[in-house]
Amino acid sequence: MTRTLRRLEEKGFVDGTVYPAAPPHVEYALTALGHSVAEPLAQLRYWVENHLDEIQALDHA
Repeated sequence: MTRTLRRLEEKGFVDGTVYPAAPPHVEYALTALGHSVAEPLAQLRYWVENHLDEIQALDHA
């Protein structure tokens, strides 16, 4: 998960704020770019959920 969050941060989808503590603490938040992709991804998820049987049938063809 840490690796994925770092890559999302590098690509500009999230910002990470490091808080000096023991142990270290990092909070992540979506950037404007991250917020802009949230709705299209939600629509894709909805489409996949509604076509899951068809998608799975392709794996068994």
